[in-house]
Amino acid sequence: KNSNHTKHPLILWYYTCQKRVLLNAYLSAQYQELFLLTFLEVFHFFRFFTIPTTMENMDLESKSVNKNFALPVDSQHKATEFRIYSVSSPHMRSFHLSWISFFSCFVSTFAAPPLLPIIRDNLDLTSTDIGNAGIAAVSGAVFARIAMGTACDLFGPRLASSALILITAPAVFLTSITNSALSFLLVRFFMGFSLATFVSTQFWMSSMFSANVVGTANGIAGGWGNLGGGATQLIMPLVFSLIHKIGANQFTAWRIAFFIPALFQALTAYAVFFLGQDMPDGDYAKLHKSGEKHKDSMLDVLYHAVTNYRGWILALTYGYCFGVELTVDNIIAQYFFDRFNVNLHTAGMIAASFGLANLFSRPGGGMLSDIVAKRFGMRGRLWVLWIVQTLGGLLCVLLGKVESLSGSIAVMLVFSVFCQAACGLTFGVVPFVSRRSLGIISGMTGGGGNVGAVLTQVIFFRGSKYSTETGITYMGIMIICCTIPILFIYFPQWGGMFYGPSSKGLTEEDYYMKEWNLKEKENGFHQASMKFAGNSRSERGKKVESAPTPVDGTPNI
Repeated sequence: KNSNHTKHPLILWYYTCQKRVLLNAYLSAQYQELFLLTFLEVFHFFRFFTIPTTMENMDLESKSVNKNFALPVDSQHKATEFRIYSVSSPHMRSFHLSWISFFSCFVSTFAAPPLLPIIRDNLDLTSTDIGNAGIAAVSGAVFARIAMGTACDLFGPRLASSALILITAPAVFLTSITNSALSFLLVRFFMGFSLATFVSTQFWMSSMFSANVVGTANGIAGGWGNLGGGATQLIMPLVFSLIHKIGANQFTAWRIAFFIPALFQALTAYAVFFLGQDMPDGDYAKLHKSGEKHKDSMLDVLYHAVTNYRGWILALTYGYCFGVELTVDNIIAQYFFDRFNVNLHTAGMIAASFGLANLFSRPGGGMLSDIVAKRFGMRGRLWVLWIVQTLGGLLCVLLGKVESLSGSIAVMLVFSVFCQAACGLTFGVVPFVSRRSLGIISGMTGGGGNVGAVLTQVIFFRGSKYSTETGITYMGIMIICCTIPILFIYFPQWGGMFYGPSSKGLTEEDYYMKEWNLKEKENGFHQASMKFAGNSRSERGKKVESAPTPVDGTPNI
């Protein structure tokens, strides 16, 4: 009678029966005990399918739901393990939906570069026209990524991602009817918007996986999505060749070939919408309606993002790892075709090897970030990011200097590993910059990647001011210079590259609670941030001195 189940309707029904004279009069004590034990067994079976009537029963139900997850979870129901071969809902299903949909967008956006020698002759494109189209393809996503971050914060990654993928799919279909340099530029510009799904991918993984594996999840999802940039270098020439052999002339075959990535992209949009789930506990709309999730203000979310300098530094540095990757995806096939006089198919295969390194390089960066963090915490994440990206810059300089075909291919392959690993390492840090404004911080960082790609192509690969090999060398120098600001990233609760945590004894709770005002805390809107702060204490590392855990588990306000 003193348990939390006493107000459950089945228990109340039992006590009503027990009070009846008929039950007490005609059943002996032994049979009454048997009746009670049998009833309790039935109750424990059916209690999972009945609606709780008290807060205690609601707590009990949440614990039972926790047991139904296929993966072990933390206090926010985020998975604490990453099982890549699993497709269990919601964690691993979300992972596979996110990278496949992002992969399809990469295939579509970079479907044109491997066919540029054919498209160039058909549309009479100049080198300036080609450069402008390449810039348009990556510039379209600059503001789209920031907007995507806001949409994820307010509406959830499932709806935001599926809507953008479906909206941009017509641009891929329309590529088949382009007839001028301007129309070609416009379709590439609008196709580029789809690359903003990278933000929803990273946001989704950060919502599904706990601090100890979030770098791995972000790295693999982003890396396998980016793999589309390499896969399309193989897919499009192959599709073009098949259509051409069937009987279509080459100027018709390349147009028909674009229906393949367009259809693929549209199908992934429907898969994300109908099969995906925003968070471990459900979709945003359902959680907002039930009151389990606070519906945040866009202005508040935006304010806490733009006033956090760490997000701006990561946006800059990401511009010269992911931005460089986008640039190489646009220029590398034509570079080998023109400089080393290889045929179209061979140039496509060489270019594909750069993007296909994402199969392991970017995921490897995310895994390396998590591994280093276990021992050295956040300070280890920052150090390994700076080292890997700087080495990538040195390799890029070398790539521009090598004059042989075999040497260029070898250096390009090693460069691709470091460049893409730096992308995975960056998003090993991003989830910890802000809890409340995670979507916009992710969008700012992702948008920085596109800004870097635009600036690099405008400065070095537009027109004939520099040869392509000279542009590649200068691009490597910019990578080294733009990686230096990582040295200035500092978390008061964990420290930075050269300094330990603040002497004021600030905790994770202190850091993340600054994003909420007193009234919001009184209404309990900050509870998710409190749980995240507790789960992020792993960033203190084992070998690095960090802020003490508060005795009562709450920050000083």
